[in-house]
Amino acid sequence: MDKMLIPAALVLAMAFAPAARAAELKVLAGGSMTASLKELGPSFEKATGHKLDMSFAGTPELIKQATSAPFDLAVVPVDVMKNAEARAKFAAAEPVTVARVGYGVAVKAGAAKPDISTPDTFKAAMLAAQSIALYPESAAGAFVLKTFDRLGIAEAVKPKLKPQKAPGDIPKAVAAGEAQYGVFLTNVLIGSGVEPAVPFPGDLQSELVFVGGVAMESKNAGAAKTFIDYLRTPEARAVFTAKGVTPG
Repeated sequence: MDKMLIPAALVLAMAFAPAARAAELKVLAGGSMTASLKELGPSFEKATGHKLDMSFAGTPELIKQATSAPFDLAVVPVDVMKNAEARAKFAAAEPVTVARVGYGVAVKAGAAKPDISTPDTFKAAMLAAQSIALYPESAAGAFVLKTFDRLGIAEAVKPKLKPQKAPGDIPKAVAAGEAQYGVFLTNVLIGSGVEPAVPFPGDLQSELVFVGGVAMESKNAGAAKTFIDYLRTPEARAVFTAKGVTPG
């Protein structure tokens, strides 16, 4: 066997081999990964015998959960790991990049898409917007708000903002006509009632990186690492891509 292929083969074996001892894994996950992880979870459970108890939330809540209660692993925005108290709850090994997603603007199905091809046209579109749905209690939401501030329009758009309780509520609000625009990660801005998101212009664009890490005090560290390894297999990468996420 080609030596270069051995690592990949080992990862696949770990991901799909039946577990010698089934474990129930408490997983903390970024809310924007909900669709991808909910699709991948059952396949992992069937292949390994492990069970996943996944909790989805925004960055501030994920930091709170990581520092206040037991868990086995996390698939979270890298911003969580930038919090020293939260980072201390993870194993010393460097977190693994699992996925990354850029930002965009979505409108209701059938509505005209805004011209946001440059920072100036993006600024003009936001100033002209009737309402803007977003999820502020998250790393992605914080980036959107910082973008408004960077453009000098934070105060002007503040009355237009329609904060949502979860990322998935953003496209729902747009589809229902409750908000003219949804501004968030592009993989979240999907659904039968919205047009495909228009990406931020290059000068404003960024990617939110999601990383996987095993909890320092997990009693199921081996099984937890197996799930993170599974998220880097070709099968998982295909699901991420289908959900509008760039695999890590």
